[in-house]
Amino acid sequence: MKHALLAVTASIAILVLNPAALADSHSPLPSWADGNARQSIVDFVARVTRQGSPDFVPPAERIAVFDNDGTLWVEHPMYTQLAFALDRIRTLAPQHPEWKTTQPFKAVLDNDMAALAKGGEKALLELIVASHAGMTTAEFQATVSDWLGKARDPRFKQPYTALTYQPMTELLAYLRANGFSTYIVSGGGVEFMRPVTEKLYGVPPGQVVGSSIKTKYEVVDGKPVLMRLAEIDFINDKAGKPEGINKFIGQRPIAAFGNSAGDREMLEWTTAGDGARLGMLVLHDDATREYAYGPARGLPNTPFGTFPQALADEAGKKGWVVISMKDDWKKVFTFEK
Repeated sequence: MKHALLAVTASIAILVLNPAALADSHSPLPSWADGNARQSIVDFVARVTRQGSPDFVPPAERIAVFDNDGTLWVEHPMYTQLAFALDRIRTLAPQHPEWKTTQPFKAVLDNDMAALAKGGEKALLELIVASHAGMTTAEFQATVSDWLGKARDPRFKQPYTALTYQPMTELLAYLRANGFSTYIVSGGGVEFMRPVTEKLYGVPPGQVVGSSIKTKYEVVDGKPVLMRLAEIDFINDKAGKPEGINKFIGQRPIAAFGNSAGDREMLEWTTAGDGARLGMLVLHDDATREYAYGPARGLPNTPFGTFPQALADEAGKKGWVVISMKDDWKKVFTFEK
């Protein structure tokens, strides 16, 4: 009891001597540092939610869209879905002896990432189709959930599901608390993301827009199923993002959050609308806590989540806010000490 009283007394003393600690615990976005990025969010939300404001937006029109890879969770050293696809190729290889001599499968089985990179986007799509098809949608969901439950990121030794950005999950919750509907609009596979988005971000499956392969309705053993076919249906990246928003959401968002050249058109489409708009881009410039890549602002180039200087320049011209992971986030991951 004595130790408990001492602990309570110490806690009260800290709050009395440091009122900012109490204020921070109750303020929105506690993992965000004070600065332009955080203030831009708070000011925007106040403008569009305050009754009588010239920028007031009814709740039904408060749509916010988020990229996933590199915006909500880690995308290095490769996209999480690509890591899943490579593991699936290795698992399925005994059923496909021809893969030992056929690219890009040979590169995966030989662990030759340089050869795989030479194949470019075409090779990656071929791997995705081969590793994601030939099963029902329910079987695929179970396979994804099982893999995410076991796989570990090579650097942080954490489950991939632990590599979400705490400031962004706070932002999602903050927007929803202020009457926003939050959607994920990602180049990743829609059925790869849907099993975990509600648990990780509070975004239900019906509010996830992503790339997809074709499915076919069949009756197997007297039960109706949707079979996943080895054909691409829709690529939700770059210009595909505003097309996907229009097709699956049906409303132009008033806020958009991304991190790469693949999100440019989504931000452009969102902020071109009338009234108050918010566009934000996460810049990965913290090699200590996460990764640093661009090549904007002299950061290293990367094949995943490229943020070119041209995008940074466009952000400046169009009023999009660039979020510095290093300067704007007090904490990146929940597991940080």
